[in-house]
Amino acid sequence: MAINTAVLDDFARYYGFHYACIDAESLVQDFCVDMERGLRGDSSSLPMIPSHLSPISVVPPNKTVVALDAGGTNLRVSRIRFDEHGRPVPFITERAPMPGTQGRLSAAEFFDELAHAAAPCFSGAEAITGMGFCFSYEMEVTKDGDGIPGAMSKEVDVPELTGRSLGAGLREALAKRGISAPEHIVFLNDTTATLLAGVTQIPVRPADKTRDSGEMAPDKIGVEAGELMGFILGTGVNTAYMERSIPKINFNSCERPQIVVAESGAWAQRWQGLLDREFDAATTIPGFHILEKAVAGAYLGGLVLLIYKRAIHEKLLCWAGQEALLQMSHLETRDLNEFLHRPLALEGVLGSLFSPADRDTVAAAVYLASLVTERAALLSAGLIAGTVEHVGAGFNPLSPFRIAVEGTTFMRYHHLRESLEGHLHRLLCRKAPRFYRIAPVEHASLFGAAVAALA
Repeated sequence: MAINTAVLDDFARYYGFHYACIDAESLVQDFCVDMERGLRGDSSSLPMIPSHLSPISVVPPNKTVVALDAGGTNLRVSRIRFDEHGRPVPFITERAPMPGTQGRLSAAEFFDELAHAAAPCFSGAEAITGMGFCFSYEMEVTKDGDGIPGAMSKEVDVPELTGRSLGAGLREALAKRGISAPEHIVFLNDTTATLLAGVTQIPVRPADKTRDSGEMAPDKIGVEAGELMGFILGTGVNTAYMERSIPKINFNSCERPQIVVAESGAWAQRWQGLLDREFDAATTIPGFHILEKAVAGAYLGGLVLLIYKRAIHEKLLCWAGQEALLQMSHLETRDLNEFLHRPLALEGVLGSLFSPADRDTVAAAVYLASLVTERAALLSAGLIAGTVEHVGAGFNPLSPFRIAVEGTTFMRYHHLRESLEGHLHRLLCRKAPRFYRIAPVEHASLFGAAVAALA
């Protein structure tokens, strides 16, 4: 079978997963409209959750905080000192299994395990300015920065925790160990933390280094920092940004905007094709997280497997090993990614199904998967561009809009980062030049929690 890209394109358009089916301008406008509806409390697939947290623009030097990161399987606790340049330097970092993943705990036992892990970070004479706690579970953040968890997920078995004050529970557990908690314990989710990590890791200046020496170029004008947003593209997808007006909570402040988490993976984008709907119907919660099911690492493998099966039935893919693929019940995104990175190796879950004689079929399989990648990149770029448009930022070349990015799908999935950045430039600069910096941030949850402790 010789590869015929025109036929593959027609197949993708018919079933609705070709990125050319998406009107880029409508993509950005639709996202902006749903953001506005969510902020007003009107009907919208975007919850637009207020964080009640106003970020600092510049990190004060020589401050020490304690940061906690409660992720899916691990709990990390670190004492972090911000150096004379405001950069985070971890001095003590403790890692432990996330409390509740090794068996059921009471709420008191849960907080005791948190305090046990955090206790070493309070040793020493250095004053602790504050605590930041990145809690990557369902949680309501109160106006005073406390966290009230909902039903726990990710195999954390602590039923009594639902509805309890995380701040009060942690303070009490630390007090039992003779540790006086700082006045401020700030709770935040991972997307907010990603945004805050950008405060310390994405330079404010439009050019961070001189060409010859590699040193920081001096700022003799004193420019203000451009605005920040956080973008996560990993197992899921989400965005967070700084908002000045939230009508549903009567918030309005130009001087101290607060971070809003869009929960953009839930966006009910209208470019859902026939195979997208079939795939969605087979997921755990059909009809929800429509955008996430087209772009995120939890779903790309399964979606492409369904596309391959339909292509086999329509004889667009035809080779000796196709029956083994038809019998596959699921395909992990990491296995698909391995195949896309090394298709000629004929190794791994997918590659091993082909032989050297199947060269054209391998090419066709990679081509179809690449159409899904391009669509994921365009949709993801639409989330970022829509946020920038809503904020109205990025027009000042001396204060570029800063986009802090975290997530393995963005970093590691085949050709996705390059495609996303290309689509983003076209979306943002289609009418006038826009100035922005998009950059991955390291240890986003931990360093973002550290910055939150100072906010």
